[in-house]
Amino acid sequence: MRKNYVLIDFESVQPEPLAALNRDHFRVIIFVGANQAKISFAVASAVQRMGYNAEYVKIAGNGPNALDFHIAFYIAFYIGQLSAADPTAYFHIISKDNGFDPLIQHLRTKKILAARSKDVSEIPLVKAANTKSPEERIQIIIAKLKQPKVTKPRTIKALSSSIATLFQKQLTEDEIATLISALEAKGVIAVADNKITYALATGG
Repeated sequence: MRKNYVLIDFESVQPEPLAALNRDHFRVIIFVGANQAKISFAVASAVQRMGYNAEYVKIAGNGPNALDFHIAFYIAFYIGQLSAADPTAYFHIISKDNGFDPLIQHLRTKKILAARSKDVSEIPLVKAANTKSPEERIQIIIAKLKQPKVTKPRTIKALSSSIATLFQKQLTEDEIATLISALEAKGVIAVADNKITYALATGG
């Protein structure tokens, strides 16, 4: 599974549900402002449990405008370094500051996968893992299959593996089989001789 880097603008967002990121496919980098002297116990404890998959980066700049600039610069620098070392990585910037959006658009023109979320809970992988309703899970699977450039699994085994990964391996084999049956019942997929074809708006 590709590595997902979560870069948190801690001046903008102080997320508590970091435990959801304690998975091998996540790496968390928290950018802390120069004047931020305190971090909550919940955040510190979650980061400690992640071990080498989490770190803090202290920003040197002071003042509102300087701070925004420095955080954006640091995050862009880290993404540049990390994407050069791991071209398949996905970068999640966690910030309420929409000033990051032009950076994300530029990264995408360079074929670097990136998105901004206002909170950790909005990251698609986290949202999928926290979803309990079968119908919600079906909609998440369909949305994933409709994404541009997503390779659609062509066998039951491959689709099962893809669904397991999407929900961070929290589903049982029976739950996955039930979801595949529901996709077939809805006409989203057709199965013949263990091979799958798709009937999606974006093409099968």
